[in-house]
Amino acid sequence: MSRSVADRPAAGAPEFPVLGAISFCHFLNDMMQSLLPAVYPLLKGGFDLDFGQIGLLTLTYQITASLLQPLVGLYTDRRPQPYSLVVGMGSTLCGLLALAFAPSYPALLAAAMLMGVGSSIFHPESARIARIASGGAHGLAQSLFQVGGNFGASLGPLLAAFFILPRGQSSLAWFALAALGGMGVVTALGHWFRSNGHARPPSGVSHGSSGLSARQRRRALAVLVALMFSKFVYLAGLSNYYVFYLMSRFDTTAQEAQVYLFVFLATSAGGTVIGGAVGDRLGRKRVIWGSILGVLPFTLALPYVGLPATVGLSAVIGFMLSSAFPAILVYAQELTPNRIGAVSGLFFGFAFGMSGVGAAALGALADWTSIEFVYRVCAFLPLIGLLTVFLPAGDAKAR
Repeated sequence: MSRSVADRPAAGAPEFPVLGAISFCHFLNDMMQSLLPAVYPLLKGGFDLDFGQIGLLTLTYQITASLLQPLVGLYTDRRPQPYSLVVGMGSTLCGLLALAFAPSYPALLAAAMLMGVGSSIFHPESARIARIASGGAHGLAQSLFQVGGNFGASLGPLLAAFFILPRGQSSLAWFALAALGGMGVVTALGHWFRSNGHARPPSGVSHGSSGLSARQRRRALAVLVALMFSKFVYLAGLSNYYVFYLMSRFDTTAQEAQVYLFVFLATSAGGTVIGGAVGDRLGRKRVIWGSILGVLPFTLALPYVGLPATVGLSAVIGFMLSSAFPAILVYAQELTPNRIGAVSGLFFGFAFGMSGVGAAALGALADWTSIEFVYRVCAFLPLIGLLTVFLPAGDAKAR
């Protein structure tokens, strides 16, 4: 599959300082975003929320991001905005402050929306910068970019357990300083983006083709969307309700459960690194096969084992499932090489949307049945990985 001329870096090697900077900003962004689900136990008690209301909080945040991200990416494909990331970080900052001092549940929903807007601006444009700085190693660049976000997200439970829970809801305001620091770094990245000629509008000339027919591209994108559904609905069940699952089934304390959640999220970050690099070498389709369908035996066993095995299996599941996303995203980018921002926004947005819808639906199901029943049902989601057989293998990287 070919790639857009407009998105090729000037040099033939990855620009690691740029990749490091955008990965660090992704770390800061997703660390701040992860504080919302990480403080759910605090909010549940403080505002007397049920699981359905917690799911609605996640849905509000995720749907805001999912609806806006493709639109942001489509707009910036046509009119590049080198400093849009500053606006995204600013929205996240406002959301954090609103969350810290929210007096009511509607105020919590408004804070979640502001944080969703921040993510909707950040992810499509930062993914574009990672691709531009990749030097052709697109999977590696996306892995480096995404590992920053995943590692940042993994810190949320620890920060909640050892900083926010002992000090209360208002202590969230301290993390606005991270947003201010991130705004400084993305401003510098905006200077790099503009000074290297990437802020020029596209010429209107065709930027390449994936080599597939329109029908093949549509079918491949539909399969990738189904695989994303499998991955992110399952992960929504783990990341949003894992603490409650451990407290309910194994009678752990909130702090202990937050530490176990950190283990799951940290191993997920490791899987992100592996997925992109292996996809560059062995092919993206092979990574997708192994990471989604291959995780099925572990998800089926998870609801029936003890606490140590639960922690170990969830780490394996997080590692394997997370390795799929860099491969899926780069595969989708190479299907539409002249719409990098739009397809990145679409897939990040779909990830957020599916996580939000999944969290809300699973929360309602947990209220109706039990959190343990939710985990038994979700165990079958990786079967959707069988659809990988319908992905075309357009070149060596896709096989």
